Amino acid sequence: MSNKVLLVEDDLSISEMVRDYLLREGYDVTAVFDGIEAETAFKQGSYDLILLDLMLPGRSGTDVLQLIRNQSLVPVLIMSAKDGDVDKALGLGFGADDYITKPFSMIELAARVKAAIRRAGYPAVAERQNAAAGRLVHLGELTLDLDNFAVTKKGQEVKLTAKEFGILKLFATNPGRVFTKSQVYGFVWNEDYYGDENVINVHMRRLREKIEDDPSHPKYIVTLWGIGYKLGEF
Repeated sequence: MSNKVLLVEDDLSISEMVRDYLLREGYDVTAVFDGIEAETAFKQGSYDLILLDLMLPGRSGTDVLQLIRNQSLVPVLIMSAKDGDVDKALGLGFGADDYITKPFSMIELAARVKAAIRRAGYPAVAERQNAAAGRLVHLGELTLDLDNFAVTKKGQEVKLTAKEFGILKLFATNPGRVFTKSQVYGFVWNEDYYGDENVINVHMRRLREKIEDDPSHPKYIVTLWGIGYKLGEF
């Protein structure tokens, strides 16, 4: 089955060039040309990757990206003519998985598309392996029982609240993925995020106090300053 790509690019010549190349590479490509069309296509379809220009008519690429990230973990590859570090940090800080600067070669774009889709497949593989093994996830000295909402550390029970377990599970089942605070809130609370960082800060602090040897220097869920959090490496 072909991987499905949503291409969001308002420049017709670039859109046709990218679409035609990816079609030849075997991808199923849906092309839209403004931010409003992008949001509609995202809501109505299911995609393995989204190629997203930042400078869009109708609605900005960052607004589209925030909508996507509040509802989905689908990999997003930013395409932009802006090459400043601020723009890259902005794109990745909102939850993009990768960033490519225009003009780019089709070979480089295809390689990045393939890599982003491959990386996104790792959590699904891990979930299938967990299911076959009783849905246990091992992280260093921690073991998560996903079916019974239980956590142990060195064989000893760690008592977590439902939200604390939800946060830990989110990172444990998505290794390598970076989550902003709004994304953590959206996936764990299943509600729209209104910018109250204190809620996330309190729950993250309490979780770290329970699972970390040194909460001030966490190793299980690490902070990426100005961006969000990710699972530590084990």
